Amino acid sequence: MDQQLHGKTGISIDLAKKIDGEIVSADSMQIYKYMDIGSAKPSKEEMDGIPHYMLDFVEPDTRYSVADYKKEAIKYIKDIIQRGKMPIVVGGTGLYINSLIYGIDYQDTKINQEYRELLEKQSKEEGLDSLYEQACRIDAEAMKNISKNDKKRIIRVLEIYKQTGKTKTELDKKSRENENEFDFKVFITNMERNKLYEKINKRVDMMVEDGLIQEVKNLLDKYKKYPTSMQAIGYKETKLYLDGTITKEEMLEKIKMETRRYAKRQLTWFKRIDDAIWLDMERPTEENINKILEVV
Repeated sequence: MDQQLHGKTGISIDLAKKIDGEIVSADSMQIYKYMDIGSAKPSKEEMDGIPHYMLDFVEPDTRYSVADYKKEAIKYIKDIIQRGKMPIVVGGTGLYINSLIYGIDYQDTKINQEYRELLEKQSKEEGLDSLYEQACRIDAEAMKNISKNDKKRIIRVLEIYKQTGKTKTELDKKSRENENEFDFKVFITNMERNKLYEKINKRVDMMVEDGLIQEVKNLLDKYKKYPTSMQAIGYKETKLYLDGTITKEEMLEKIKMETRRYAKRQLTWFKRIDDAIWLDMERPTEENINKILEVV
């Protein structure tokens, strides 16, 4: 979930109208079909006639890598430019953003099913902490940006090393040497921490009111095997509630807590981007748009 979606949506759509722009999403959850409420996917009404790409096109049980994202996003960016429009990339998935602004070619290594099953077994028998510690020993730098609870990304760090003999950090560093064909200007939305957390808490309550529980029920009914995509914040906690493992109140608190942690990790990630321009979301939208227009 992206805790500032409405703010970014408002700015990006108003900006698109001013500079004849079209929007390319950089959100790793909004790519999935049927996962609308929990991913805070913008509605057609919110899009207000502005074309959006890289939304709502992948089945939840389909593996979709950063390499897949980069290939598709660049195709749309080039098409938008060729039609004389301005591409506006909007979203908070750090790996997606980095793949574009730094031209990183994330290794789309083939899945070694036997090794993955071994890791899954280890996680069940010894706990996810054992995999996390193993990944930290292999690639401490990459693990600075990965939560102890993020099984998908922990396993990916281990898989990359197993398949290539090199760490994710080493591969990323080498890939950053590639020359980027686009001149990206990066803008990061931010607000005072307590206000941000208050906004997150309200957003989670609203998602549940809007039907998050039913959305997760529908997904579990539709897909026999629990899709990896549903390990996302909001979905995994709701499944625990539906399984009877936790109460509704515990579900709500878990989603809020994990979203706050995710927001904190996002800010840490984006602080590392060189020459980024920060936008204060407590200021009027028009002020932020004028700040963007000064440099684009």
